[in-house]
Amino acid sequence: MEDAPICPLCDRPIPQHAKQSLHHLIPKLKGGKGGPVVLLHQICHNEIHATVTEAELARSYNTIEALRSHPRLEKFIKWVSKRPPDFHSKTPGTRRKR
Repeated sequence: MEDAPICPLCDRPIPQHAKQSLHHLIPKLKGGKGGPVVLLHQICHNEIHATVTEAELARSYNTIEALRSHPRLEKFIKWVSKRPPDFHSKTPGTRRKR
C-alpha cells in the first residue's frame, strides 16, 4: 500500500482493490465535461453526491477544500478516517435530488 494514491477528501490511502471512482469537481452536466477530476474512495464519492446537489457542486463546492468545509462532509470525514482504507458501506439516507 506504499504507493497507493491518497483520497483527497479523507486523506486515507486508496488500495488497488478498494472501491474507488473519479469525481468531476464541476459536474459534467454543469459544464465540467473534460474538467478536473479527482480519484476518491467510492464511499467518499457517494457521500459527496448524497450531501450536495449538482448546482451546489458547480457553484460553491468545486474544490476539495470547499467540499471538506461542508458541515456534513466534515462530520463524515472525521468518521470515515477511523475506518480501514478499503472500508465501504452503503451511504445512509436518501439521495438528494439532482
